[in-house]
Amino acid sequence: MQEMVTVTGMVLSQTPIGEYDRRVCILTKERGKISAFAKGARRQNSRLMASTNPFSFGQFKLYQGKTSYNIMEASIDQYYETLREDFVGAYYGMYFLEIADFYTRENNDEIEMLKLLYQSMKALVHPTIDNRLVRCIYEIKAVVVNGEFPGLPSGRTFDDSTIYTVEYIASSSIEKLFTFQVSEKVLLELSDIGNTLRERFFQKEYKSLEILETLIS
Repeated sequence: MQEMVTVTGMVLSQTPIGEYDRRVCILTKERGKISAFAKGARRQNSRLMASTNPFSFGQFKLYQGKTSYNIMEASIDQYYETLREDFVGAYYGMYFLEIADFYTRENNDEIEMLKLLYQSMKALVHPTIDNRLVRCIYEIKAVVVNGEFPGLPSGRTFDDSTIYTVEYIASSSIEKLFTFQVSEKVLLELSDIGNTLRERFFQKEYKSLEILETLIS
C-alpha cells in the first residue's frame, strides 16, 4: 500500500519524461534530496506545471511507492518570479541549485543546506545586496554546512576585513548571513576564496556558472 507524505522543500531541477510528465529533484527538510515524478505536469492546464519548475519552494504531497515518489499536490509559498525576469540573477540562482544538487543526499539531514539555499534566493532578489557577495557567502557557507571548511587558503595574505568577514560567515547563523556589505577589495578577495573552495570541494563542471561568467565578464 502506498504511503502519503508531505515534505517542505525547493525544486532543484526538472527533466521531461515521456510526452507530458516530469521527473523533479527536490531538496526537502524531512528527507534530504529526493526525486519524484509529476504526471501530466507538462500539459498546458496542469496544476503541477508551475510548481515543478526550479526555484519553487513550498509543500509537496507525495505518494511514496516502493521505488519512487509521485507528486500529487503542491502548495508553493515562493516562486521567485523576480529571478525569472532577471537573466543574470536567474543564472546565479541556477548555480546555487546545481551546488545544492551536487552536495546533498537522499535520507540525509539537509535542513541547514535548504535554509542556506532559501536565504540565498531571498538575497538574490533583494535590490540592495550585490549578487557577487551573495555568491561568495553561499559558496563559503555551503562548505561550512557540510563540515569541510578548511579555513582561509594557506600561503596567501588577506585584508583584515576579509579575515573577519570569512570568520563571520563561518560562525554566524544562516539567518544573519546576508546583513552586511563589503568593500570592492574585500569582495574580490572573498571571490578568490570562493573559487578556491569550489575547485577543491565542488568537483564538477557547472553549466550555469559558465554562462553566468560570460554574462558578467
